[in-house]
Amino acid sequence: MTTQRVDLTINGATYSGQVEPRMLLSDFIRQVARLTGTHVGCEHGVCGVCTVQIDGMTARSCLTFAIQAEGHDIRTVEALGKQGALHPIQQAFWEKHGLQCGYCTPGMLMRAEEFLASNPNPGREDIIEGISGNLCRCTGYQTIVDAIEHAATLSEIAKGGGVR
Repeated sequence: MTTQRVDLTINGATYSGQVEPRMLLSDFIRQVARLTGTHVGCEHGVCGVCTVQIDGMTARSCLTFAIQAEGHDIRTVEALGKQGALHPIQQAFWEKHGLQCGYCTPGMLMRAEEFLASNPNPGREDIIEGISGNLCRCTGYQTIVDAIEHAATLSEIAKGGGVR
């Protein structure tokens, strides 16, 4: 099988690999870059577990070839925060128990960040619609919605806007 060199910018760092042209971005992220925060669920783009951001917009990494992502800025859940310095969305998920098994959480976090960037003061119905493309196998949507609502509040506080 023919391989091709791919250089991808993921979370600000460059990762290079000699890959088959049909290697999926999700596989490149996990196997070549060894960033295992991005999970793979249905592998058909239905569940949203593999959601990453490409140039600031969410995308299903299981539907994107790695070579298609060359020259673009890719962000994974590892870019959000770190232990002891959580991103407001991660903090909110932790405080509101916005996860059960945690398998969908990386995709939910990446979608929530994009959603809150475009809608910093959402109502509950907006949040439900906003995350409707990401599935939770544990059906823990109530606490996920609570967490995103809380994240909006935390983000406002972090910006000096106070509590809504």
